[in-house]
Amino acid sequence: MSSSFGSIFKISTWGESHGAGVGVVVDGCPAGVHLTREMIQAELDRRRPGQSDLTTPRKEADTVEILSGVQDATTLGTPIGLLVRNQDQRPSAYKEMETAYRPSHADFCYDAKYGLRAKSGGGRASARETIGRVAAGTVAKAVVQAICPELEILAWVESVHGISCAVQPHLVTRAAVESNPVRTADAAAAEQMAELIRRVRAQGDSVGGTIACTIRRCPAGLGDPVFDKLEATLAHAMMSLPACKGFELGSGFSAPSMLGSQHNDPYYMEGDRVRTRTNNSGGVQGGISNGEDINMRLAFKPTATIMLDQETVTSDHQPTQLRGKGRHDPCVLPRAVPIVEAMAYLVVCDHLLRQRCCRI
Repeated sequence: MSSSFGSIFKISTWGESHGAGVGVVVDGCPAGVHLTREMIQAELDRRRPGQSDLTTPRKEADTVEILSGVQDATTLGTPIGLLVRNQDQRPSAYKEMETAYRPSHADFCYDAKYGLRAKSGGGRASARETIGRVAAGTVAKAVVQAICPELEILAWVESVHGISCAVQPHLVTRAAVESNPVRTADAAAAEQMAELIRRVRAQGDSVGGTIACTIRRCPAGLGDPVFDKLEATLAHAMMSLPACKGFELGSGFSAPSMLGSQHNDPYYMEGDRVRTRTNNSGGVQGGISNGEDINMRLAFKPTATIMLDQETVTSDHQPTQLRGKGRHDPCVLPRAVPIVEAMAYLVVCDHLLRQRCCRI
Protein backbone atom coordinates (compact mmCIF):
# COMPACT_ATOMS: atom_id res chain seq x y z
CA MET A 1 0.00 0.00 0.00
CA SER A 2 1.38 3.38 -0.99
CA SER A 3 1.20 5.74 1.96
CA SER A 4 4.08 8.03 1.02
CA PHE A 5 4.15 11.29 -0.94
CA GLY A 6 6.91 13.59 -2.13
CA SER A 7 10.38 13.39 -3.64
CA ILE A 8 12.91 15.35 -1.54
CA PHE A 9 10.46 16.44 1.16
CA LYS A 10 8.72 13.12 1.72
CA ILE A 11 5.95 12.09 4.09
CA SER A 12 4.57 8.70 5.11
CA THR A 13 1.25 8.60 6.97
CA TRP A 14 0.12 5.65 9.09
CA GLY A 15 -2.70 4.48 11.36
CA GLU A 16 -6.38 3.51 11.13
CA SER A 17 -9.51 5.47 12.02
CA HIS A 18 -10.39 3.36 15.06
CA GLY A 19 -6.93 2.10 15.96
CA ALA A 20 -4.68 3.39 18.73
CA GLY A 21 -3.64 6.46 16.81
CA VAL A 22 -2.62 8.05 13.52
CA GLY A 23 0.46 9.95 12.49
CA VAL A 24 3.16 10.75 9.97
CA VAL A 25 6.90 10.55 9.44
CA VAL A 26 8.41 13.55 7.63
CA ASP A 27 11.74 12.84 5.93
CA GLY A 28 13.86 15.40 4.09
CA CYS A 29 13.06 18.44 6.22
CA PRO A 30 16.14 20.70 6.33
CA ALA A 31 17.81 21.38 9.67
CA GLY A 32 17.46 24.73 11.39
CA VAL A 33 13.77 25.42 10.64
CA HIS A 34 11.72 26.93 13.46
CA LEU A 35 8.95 24.46 14.40
CA THR A 36 6.88 24.09 17.58
CA ARG A 37 4.17 21.71 18.70
CA GLU A 38 1.81 24.70 18.97
CA MET A 39 2.29 25.51 15.28
CA ILE A 40 1.20 22.00 14.32
CA GLN A 41 -1.63 21.93 16.86
CA ALA A 42 -3.11 25.15 15.51
CA GLU A 43 -3.60 23.58 12.08
CA LEU A 44 -4.90 20.30 13.50
CA ASP A 45 -7.47 22.29 15.49
CA ARG A 46 -8.82 23.63 12.19
CA ARG A 47 -9.24 20.06 10.93
CA ARG A 48 -10.47 18.28 14.06
CA PRO A 49 -14.05 16.99 14.47
CA GLY A 50 -16.69 18.59 16.66
CA GLN A 51 -15.92 22.20 15.69
CA SER A 52 -19.56 23.13 15.08
CA ASP A 53 -22.98 21.63 14.44
CA LEU A 54 -21.97 21.32 10.76
CA THR A 55 -19.38 18.61 11.45
CA THR A 56 -19.18 15.15 12.98
CA PRO A 57 -19.72 15.14 16.77
CA ARG A 58 -16.86 12.66 17.28
CA LYS A 59 -14.95 14.05 20.27
CA GLU A 60 -11.24 14.07 19.48
CA ALA A 61 -8.80 16.67 20.79
CA ASP A 62 -6.32 15.57 18.10
CA THR A 63 -3.44 16.48 20.42
CA VAL A 64 -0.15 16.07 18.56
CA GLU A 65 3.04 14.65 20.02
CA ILE A 66 6.44 15.29 18.42
CA LEU A 67 8.38 12.06 18.81
CA SER A 68 11.58 12.91 16.93
CA GLY A 69 13.41 15.31 14.67
CA VAL A 70 12.84 18.52 16.65
CA GLN A 71 14.87 19.97 19.52
CA ASP A 72 14.46 23.38 21.17
CA ALA A 73 11.79 24.33 18.59
CA THR A 74 14.26 23.69 15.75
CA THR A 75 14.30 20.89 13.18
CA LEU A 76 17.37 18.65 13.33
CA GLY A 77 17.38 17.51 9.70
CA THR A 78 16.47 13.98 10.80
CA PRO A 79 13.06 12.27 10.35
CA ILE A 80 10.25 14.00 12.22
CA GLY A 81 7.77 11.63 13.85
CA LEU A 82 4.33 13.02 14.73
CA LEU A 83 1.61 11.11 16.62
CA VAL A 84 -2.04 11.80 17.41
CA ARG A 85 -3.71 9.24 19.66
CA ASN A 86 -7.33 8.27 18.98
CA GLN A 87 -9.53 8.82 22.03
CA ASP A 88 -13.14 8.35 20.92
CA GLN A 89 -13.08 5.09 18.98
CA ARG A 90 -16.43 3.33 18.63
CA PRO A 91 -15.85 0.20 16.55
CA SER A 92 -19.19 -1.20 17.74
CA ALA A 93 -20.94 1.35 15.50
CA TYR A 94 -19.53 -0.54 12.51
CA LYS A 95 -20.62 -4.08 13.49
CA GLU A 96 -23.16 -4.32 10.67
CA MET A 97 -20.57 -3.05 8.17
CA GLU A 98 -18.27 -6.01 8.88
CA THR A 99 -20.22 -7.98 6.29
CA ALA A 100 -22.26 -5.38 4.37
CA TYR A 101 -20.44 -3.11 1.92
CA ARG A 102 -21.22 0.57 2.47
CA PRO A 103 -22.29 2.23 -0.83
CA SER A 104 -19.55 4.48 -2.30
CA HIS A 105 -17.08 3.56 0.45
CA ALA A 106 -13.84 1.63 -0.10
CA ASP A 107 -15.04 -1.54 1.66
CA PHE A 108 -15.58 -3.72 -1.42
CA CYS A 109 -12.50 -2.37 -3.24
CA TYR A 110 -10.20 -3.07 -0.27
CA ASP A 111 -11.55 -6.61 -0.07
CA ALA A 112 -11.01 -7.02 -3.81
CA LYS A 113 -7.40 -5.81 -3.54
CA TYR A 114 -6.17 -7.27 -0.24
CA GLY A 115 -8.66 -10.00 0.61
CA LEU A 116 -9.33 -8.31 4.00
CA ARG A 117 -9.81 -4.85 5.45
CA ALA A 118 -9.99 -2.83 8.64
CA LYS A 119 -13.71 -3.08 9.31
CA SER A 120 -14.11 -0.21 11.78
CA GLY A 121 -14.54 3.22 10.26
CA GLY A 122 -12.87 2.46 6.96
CA GLY A 123 -9.31 2.03 8.28
CA ARG A 124 -6.85 3.77 5.97
CA ALA A 125 -9.69 4.94 3.71
CA SER A 126 -11.04 7.10 6.54
CA ALA A 127 -10.57 10.87 6.42
CA ARG A 128 -8.90 10.50 9.82
CA GLU A 129 -5.77 9.58 7.86
CA THR A 130 -5.54 13.24 6.83
CA ILE A 131 -4.37 14.19 10.33
CA GLY A 132 -0.89 13.12 9.24
CA ARG A 133 -1.16 15.25 6.09
CA VAL A 134 -2.13 18.37 8.03
CA ALA A 135 0.63 17.83 10.59
CA ALA A 136 3.21 17.30 7.83
CA GLY A 137 1.81 20.25 5.90
CA THR A 138 2.59 22.48 8.87
CA VAL A 139 6.21 21.33 8.74
CA ALA A 140 6.24 22.04 5.00
CA LYS A 141 4.75 25.49 5.64
CA ALA A 142 7.56 26.28 8.09
CA VAL A 143 10.15 25.31 5.46
CA VAL A 144 8.39 27.34 2.75
CA GLN A 145 8.21 30.42 4.98
CA ALA A 146 11.92 30.10 5.73
CA ILE A 147 12.72 30.07 1.99
CA CYS A 148 9.93 32.31 0.62
CA PRO A 149 8.40 34.29 3.51
CA GLU A 150 6.15 36.22 1.15
CA LEU A 151 4.43 33.09 -0.23
CA GLU A 152 0.88 32.42 1.05
CA ILE A 153 -1.51 29.53 0.46
CA LEU A 154 -5.18 30.08 1.18
CA ALA A 155 -8.18 27.79 0.58
CA TRP A 156 -11.90 28.37 1.13
CA VAL A 157 -15.26 26.75 0.43
CA GLU A 158 -16.35 28.14 -2.90
CA SER A 159 -19.71 26.39 -3.23
CA VAL A 160 -22.00 23.97 -1.42
CA HIS A 161 -24.60 22.18 -3.54
CA GLY A 162 -25.09 25.12 -5.91
CA ILE A 163 -24.77 27.95 -3.35
CA SER A 164 -21.66 29.89 -4.37
CA CYS A 165 -19.27 32.36 -2.79
CA ALA A 166 -19.16 35.53 -4.89
CA VAL A 167 -15.74 36.86 -3.79
CA GLN A 168 -12.89 37.09 -6.32
CA PRO A 169 -9.87 34.90 -5.41
CA HIS A 170 -7.43 37.81 -5.07
CA LEU A 171 -9.76 39.49 -2.53
CA VAL A 172 -10.22 36.50 -0.21
CA THR A 173 -8.66 36.89 3.25
CA ARG A 174 -7.97 34.29 5.93
CA ALA A 175 -9.91 36.37 8.45
CA ALA A 176 -13.02 36.18 6.27
CA VAL A 177 -12.64 32.42 5.74
CA GLU A 178 -12.19 31.68 9.45
CA SER A 179 -15.05 33.97 10.50
CA ASN A 180 -17.74 31.34 9.85
CA PRO A 181 -18.04 27.57 10.42
CA VAL A 182 -18.43 26.81 6.70
CA ARG A 183 -15.06 28.43 5.93
CA THR A 184 -16.26 30.40 2.96
CA ALA A 185 -15.27 33.98 2.12
CA ASP A 186 -18.75 35.42 1.65
CA ALA A 187 -20.74 36.11 4.85
CA ALA A 188 -24.13 36.05 3.09
CA ALA A 189 -23.36 32.79 1.31
CA ALA A 190 -22.01 31.30 4.56
CA GLU A 191 -25.43 31.62 6.24
CA GLN A 192 -27.19 29.99 3.29
CA MET A 193 -24.62 27.18 3.11
CA ALA A 194 -24.85 26.48 6.84
CA GLU A 195 -28.65 26.36 6.73
CA LEU A 196 -28.54 23.95 3.79
CA ILE A 197 -26.06 21.65 5.54
CA ARG A 198 -28.21 21.60 8.70
CA ARG A 199 -31.37 20.87 6.69
CA VAL A 200 -29.75 18.05 4.74
CA ARG A 201 -28.29 16.56 7.93
CA ALA A 202 -31.73 16.54 9.54
CA GLN A 203 -32.96 14.57 6.52
CA GLY A 204 -30.21 11.99 7.04
CA ASP A 205 -28.52 12.98 3.78
CA SER A 206 -25.29 14.77 2.75
CA VAL A 207 -24.01 17.38 0.29
CA GLY A 208 -20.82 18.16 -1.59
CA GLY A 209 -19.37 21.22 -3.29
CA THR A 210 -16.12 22.89 -4.33
CA ILE A 211 -13.07 24.29 -2.59
CA ALA A 212 -10.92 26.99 -4.17
CA CYS A 213 -7.24 27.36 -3.34
CA THR A 214 -4.76 30.05 -4.32
CA ILE A 215 -0.97 30.11 -3.98
CA ARG A 216 0.05 33.75 -3.83
CA ARG A 217 3.49 35.20 -4.60
CA CYS A 218 4.90 31.86 -5.69
CA PRO A 219 8.28 32.36 -7.39
CA ALA A 220 8.60 31.56 -11.09
CA GLY A 221 10.48 28.41 -12.01
CA LEU A 222 8.92 25.73 -9.78
CA GLY A 223 7.94 22.45 -11.39
CA ASP A 224 9.72 19.85 -13.48
CA PRO A 225 9.08 19.20 -17.19
CA VAL A 226 7.06 16.26 -18.52
CA PHE A 227 5.82 13.93 -15.75
CA ASP A 228 6.43 16.06 -12.65
CA LYS A 229 4.84 19.27 -13.89
CA LEU A 230 3.71 21.52 -11.05
CA GLU A 231 0.04 21.12 -11.94
CA ALA A 232 0.52 17.35 -12.22
CA THR A 233 1.89 17.05 -8.70
CA LEU A 234 -0.78 19.43 -7.40
CA ALA A 235 -3.44 17.30 -9.07
CA HIS A 236 -1.86 14.16 -7.61
CA ALA A 237 -1.89 15.70 -4.15
CA MET A 238 -5.46 16.95 -4.30
CA MET A 239 -6.96 13.91 -6.01
CA SER A 240 -5.44 11.74 -3.27
CA LEU A 241 -7.74 13.41 -0.73
CA PRO A 242 -10.79 11.48 0.48
CA ALA A 243 -13.99 12.54 -1.36
CA CYS A 244 -12.13 14.68 -3.95
CA LYS A 245 -13.53 13.86 -7.41
CA GLY A 246 -12.23 16.67 -9.59
CA PHE A 247 -9.29 19.09 -10.03
CA GLU A 248 -9.10 22.25 -12.11
CA LEU A 249 -6.24 24.74 -12.58
CA GLY A 250 -6.72 28.21 -14.04
CA SER A 251 -9.38 28.25 -16.76
CA GLY A 252 -9.80 24.49 -16.36
CA PHE A 253 -12.94 23.14 -17.94
CA SER A 254 -13.99 26.54 -19.27
CA ALA A 255 -10.96 26.56 -21.60
CA PRO A 256 -12.58 24.39 -24.32
CA SER A 257 -15.25 27.08 -24.89
CA MET A 258 -12.62 29.81 -25.44
CA LEU A 259 -10.64 30.83 -28.53
CA GLY A 260 -6.86 30.88 -28.42
CA SER A 261 -6.96 34.67 -28.70
CA GLN A 262 -9.15 34.76 -25.61
CA HIS A 263 -7.24 32.19 -23.59
CA ASN A 264 -3.63 33.24 -24.14
CA ASP A 265 -2.07 35.28 -21.32
CA PRO A 266 -0.15 38.25 -22.86
CA TYR A 267 3.19 39.10 -21.23
CA TYR A 268 4.24 42.58 -20.14
CA MET A 269 6.97 44.08 -17.97
CA GLU A 270 6.27 45.44 -14.49
CA GLY A 271 9.61 47.01 -13.61
CA ASP A 272 12.08 44.13 -13.95
CA ARG A 273 9.43 41.45 -13.47
CA VAL A 274 7.74 39.52 -16.30
CA ARG A 275 3.96 39.51 -15.75
CA THR A 276 0.85 38.29 -17.59
CA ARG A 277 -2.18 40.55 -18.10
CA THR A 278 -4.60 37.65 -17.64
CA ASN A 279 -4.19 34.40 -15.74
CA ASN A 280 -6.06 31.73 -17.66
CA SER A 281 -3.00 29.51 -17.21
CA GLY A 282 -3.60 29.58 -13.47
CA GLY A 283 0.00 30.52 -12.69
CA VAL A 284 1.55 27.50 -14.43
CA GLN A 285 2.82 27.21 -18.02
CA GLY A 286 4.72 24.26 -19.42
CA GLY A 287 4.38 22.64 -16.01
CA ILE A 288 6.44 25.42 -14.38
CA SER A 289 5.22 28.33 -12.25
CA ASN A 290 5.31 31.73 -13.97
CA GLY A 291 5.10 33.93 -10.86
CA GLU A 292 1.37 34.66 -11.08
CA ASP A 293 -1.13 33.39 -8.51
CA ILE A 294 -1.70 29.65 -8.83
CA ASN A 295 -5.46 29.16 -8.74
CA MET A 296 -7.11 25.77 -8.25
CA ARG A 297 -10.61 24.41 -7.77
CA LEU A 298 -11.45 21.02 -6.28
CA ALA A 299 -14.74 19.15 -6.46
CA PHE A 300 -15.79 17.11 -3.40
CA LYS A 301 -18.57 14.54 -3.49
CA PRO A 302 -21.30 14.31 -0.83
CA THR A 303 -20.27 12.31 2.25
CA ALA A 304 -20.79 8.63 1.45
CA THR A 305 -22.26 7.70 4.84
CA ILE A 306 -25.91 8.79 5.05
CA MET A 307 -28.60 7.90 7.57
CA LEU A 308 -30.96 6.46 4.98
CA ASP A 309 -31.64 2.89 3.88
CA GLN A 310 -29.57 1.95 0.84
CA GLU A 311 -29.33 -1.14 -1.33
CA THR A 312 -26.07 -3.08 -1.05
CA VAL A 313 -24.59 -6.58 -0.87
CA THR A 314 -22.69 -8.52 1.76
CA SER A 315 -19.16 -9.94 1.52
CA ASP A 316 -20.68 -13.31 0.58
CA HIS A 317 -22.64 -11.58 -2.22
CA GLN A 318 -26.09 -11.58 -0.64
CA PRO A 319 -28.40 -8.58 -1.24
CA THR A 320 -29.27 -6.50 1.83
CA GLN A 321 -30.23 -3.04 3.05
CA LEU A 322 -27.88 -0.81 5.03
CA ARG A 323 -28.39 2.43 6.93
CA GLY A 324 -25.44 4.55 8.04
CA LYS A 325 -24.50 4.62 11.71
CA GLY A 326 -21.86 6.40 13.76
CA ARG A 327 -20.74 10.03 13.61
CA HIS A 328 -20.14 11.57 10.21
CA ASP A 329 -19.88 14.97 8.54
CA PRO A 330 -22.97 15.86 6.50
CA CYS A 331 -20.57 17.93 4.36
CA VAL A 332 -16.80 17.39 4.28
CA LEU A 333 -15.93 20.83 2.91
CA PRO A 334 -15.40 22.95 6.08
CA ARG A 335 -12.87 20.50 7.55
CA ALA A 336 -11.27 19.85 4.15
CA VAL A 337 -10.05 23.46 3.79
CA PRO A 338 -6.94 23.06 6.03
CA ILE A 339 -6.24 19.68 4.41
CA VAL A 340 -6.18 21.27 0.95
CA GLU A 341 -3.81 23.97 2.20
CA ALA A 342 -1.57 21.33 3.77
CA MET A 343 -1.31 19.34 0.53
CA ALA A 344 -0.52 22.52 -1.41
CA TYR A 345 2.27 23.37 1.05
CA LEU A 346 3.69 19.84 0.72
CA VAL A 347 3.85 20.18 -3.07
CA VAL A 348 5.33 23.69 -3.02
CA CYS A 349 7.90 22.72 -0.37
CA ASP A 350 9.04 19.70 -2.36
CA HIS A 351 9.38 21.74 -5.57
CA LEU A 352 11.24 24.54 -3.78
CA LEU A 353 13.78 22.02 -2.49
CA ARG A 354 14.02 20.41 -5.94
CA GLN A 355 14.65 23.83 -7.50
CA ARG A 356 17.55 24.48 -5.10
CA CYS A 357 19.12 21.27 -6.42
CA CYS A 358 18.68 21.91 -10.15
CA ARG A 359 20.89 25.00 -10.70
CA ILE A 360 23.81 26.88 -9.18
